[in-house]
Amino acid sequence: QVQLVESGGGLVQAGGSLRLSCAASGSSFTINAMGWYRQAPGKQRELVASITSGGSTHYADSVKGRFTISRDNAKNTVYLQMNSLKPEDTAVYYCNADAIILVYMKLLNYWGQGTQVTVSS
Repeated sequence: QVQLVESGGGLVQAGGSLRLSCAASGSSFTINAMGWYRQAPGKQRELVASITSGGSTHYADSVKGRFTISRDNAKNTVYLQMNSLKPEDTAVYYCNADAIILVYMKLLNYWGQGTQVTVSS
């Protein structure tokens, strides 16, 4: 139905930047809201940022002013620009999307496979 493929993770020093991308592919679907979550070892998965199809954004308090979420609706792609990275940002980052599967007219939720972000001190 819909596949989400993330890219852009890696190892960076504290204070550095990374840009994550997540592209949705499949057939006969429309993407609604998209977002990024993260999960650090031993912790619950948490919302980092989300963006609606109209461009409204929401950020976790811990990343406000440092991270920026954006999307290209024509490419069904969402981005997360991460600046001023801190060691506590180290986690696996997951892309998430709500998609309407047109043949069923059903709203379903999808997850990417995750990409590791490691910030060294």
